[in-house]
Amino acid sequence: MKARIKNYFITGLLVIIPAGLTIYILDILIGMMDRVLNYLPLKFHPDTYLPFHIPGLGLIATAVLTFLVGILTQNLLGKKLVYLWEWAVSRIPFVRSIYLAIKQLVEAIFAQNSKGFKRVVLVEFPRKELWSLGFLTGVVGEEIQDKIKERVISVFIPNVPNPTTGFYLMVPEKDVINLDMTVEDAFKLAMSGGIVTPSEQGNHNSQISKIDPSA
Repeated sequence: MKARIKNYFITGLLVIIPAGLTIYILDILIGMMDRVLNYLPLKFHPDTYLPFHIPGLGLIATAVLTFLVGILTQNLLGKKLVYLWEWAVSRIPFVRSIYLAIKQLVEAIFAQNSKGFKRVVLVEFPRKELWSLGFLTGVVGEEIQDKIKERVISVFIPNVPNPTTGFYLMVPEKDVINLDMTVEDAFKLAMSGGIVTPSEQGNHNSQISKIDPSA
């Protein structure tokens, strides 16, 4: 009887924890986006005309704003405005470093013409016989190649459980093992600390059903 109750409880946790954390994170993100509406003039604010606040309007507003910015930056005027913005930011010492680092990371992940974060690799890090998951970000520049006297490539090693931070390594190409794993699967593996592996992700629901309540 105790084993059956335990298995029921574990089965419930496997459903509630992922669902609860997902809802919690979405609630935080939607709340942050809802605050975007606070910057609107009162006469344009939806709450002025609605009898009650509707959660998620900020999400819609953020999506629309992002879409409009994308359209704007595709034309000559938009490109000029972006250039002026980046020129101004580049004149602020501390802000410049933060902005450029974030921009390069976002471009590496999302830009369609970017080759960064397009291949998952294995490298021996932090020492021999210890392997780390990494993302190929490109080939090292000519000056460094000439100094090292062999072809080296740039690899980003994500931290766990926050894969947006990590280590930048210049690794000899011969010491890198290419993987067929997708970037998305690699991020999931890194965020879970190895608990969720690519082969297990597709079978997660079946694993829940395999818990025998009569054990």
